[in-house]
Amino acid sequence: MENIKSIIEALLFVSGSSLTIDRIKNVLALNNTKEIRNALSALSDEYEARKGGFYLHEVAGGYQIRTRPEYTKWIKRLIRIKPVRISKAALETLAIIAYKQPIIRSDIEHIRGVDCGGILRTLLERKHIRILGRKEIPGRPLIYATTRQFLEVFDLKDLKDLPTTEEIEKLGNTADA
Repeated sequence: MENIKSIIEALLFVSGSSLTIDRIKNVLALNNTKEIRNALSALSDEYEARKGGFYLHEVAGGYQIRTRPEYTKWIKRLIRIKPVRISKAALETLAIIAYKQPIIRSDIEHIRGVDCGGILRTLLERKHIRILGRKEIPGRPLIYATTRQFLEVFDLKDLKDLPTTEEIEKLGNTADA
């Protein structure tokens, strides 16, 4: 396919979220992913060599064009977006879901020791979590898991990139020192 690199660049530019190789393959109606991977690699190399205002980043199981962090100050002046705040309770609930998913509300509340209905609603509205279905137990409670949006917001390729308990303990120990 001619201009595959330019086509993929245009798709990445207009996409509101990261694009997986499979999604790109479906849009381009290709059977081979090697050509797509080569184009993505070439784009990434070009952006790095140019050191312009953006770069190609692998996140949430796909690829996304992002602005370079060193230009954040000017971007904030232009856009003037209020930073998204997440409460300690919401972050705690989100961490429980991320590490224990799939999980039901009663299990989250058992771990936290408090009601979390409002927090779950907020996390659902922000698209950080999603409902997978219902568990086949009495009452048929909803089952929760994280979303691709969660991975993008926290700059993770996939859930394997979450810090391990050992890494978290080390952070806690260095903070106490």
